[in-house]
Amino acid sequence: MKKKIKIPKFKNESEERAFWLKLDLSKYFEPSDFQRVSFPNLKPSSQPISLRLPSYLLTRVKEHANELDMPYQSLMKKYIAQGILKEV
Repeated sequence: MKKKIKIPKFKNESEERAFWLKLDLSKYFEPSDFQRVSFPNLKPSSQPISLRLPSYLLTRVKEHANELDMPYQSLMKKYIAQGILKEV
């Protein structure tokens, strides 16, 4: 650790936000100061969407998910993620 941060008392949230936005933390911390943490109960947020698919395609996905013994929506998420990773 390079030096201690002096944190003032804030009158309101916007004043505190402005303080943290201006602060350069690289002046106060070394990379060795950080510790790896885990948040096992933290789940990524998800958002429901509506997606129109041809009936035959949805049926095929459901059949394939059944063969793999997994929910079809999970399989669709997996396919979408793989497609995005291929593009990058």
